[in-house]
Amino acid sequence: MSRSKWLLPIGVVLLLVSCGEELKKELPVLGPYKVVDEVVDGVFVTDTMFTTIRPFSFTDQDGNEITHATVDGKVYVTDFFFTSCPTICPKMKQQMLRVYDAYEDEPQLVLLSHSIDPIRDSVGRLKEYADKLGITSDRWHMVTGDRDSIYSMAKHYMIAAQVDELAPGGYAHSGAFLLIDRNKQIRGIYDGTSEDEVDALMDDIQWLLNE
Repeated sequence: MSRSKWLLPIGVVLLLVSCGEELKKELPVLGPYKVVDEVVDGVFVTDTMFTTIRPFSFTDQDGNEITHATVDGKVYVTDFFFTSCPTICPKMKQQMLRVYDAYEDEPQLVLLSHSIDPIRDSVGRLKEYADKLGITSDRWHMVTGDRDSIYSMAKHYMIAAQVDELAPGGYAHSGAFLLIDRNKQIRGIYDGTSEDEVDALMDDIQWLLNE
């Protein structure tokens, strides 16, 4: 048999494998978990229970109260920043703006950015910042609140946010974007300053929306 007659079947097999891998894609659930043993209908079952995002309450750039109920049943992306940040925050916000524009007509996606400088980042200042970006609070909430609550929330999301007098701007924080599913579980952590990482984030957002 000539070599050329083998090429088509091999190509078809590779295509089928590729399609199969795409269909089987799964996003891990990240964060603390516990293993629970129980008896269900007389059968001994071991189950893994993952931590869900705890309740919260903050105020966004339009003075709206934003709580865990705001994201009930929705996919959301969250991060931590401050408006006077001279280093990574401008890059992060330009990348988050890409997500905002890409999902302009998707009501099931919410963006949630926490200011780690609530002393300077008042509701009015967050409003000015949001207006410069050209965003609306019904789709992208920039929130402020009690500093301890915000920092505690960052730890809950497994990322850093803290006062640091030696850091540019006086604060040190992670540049991560976190992807949260409809069950309030963390499904991905991405570098919010990287275009490639945010491309991957948007692919994973679409996967969760279709899940």
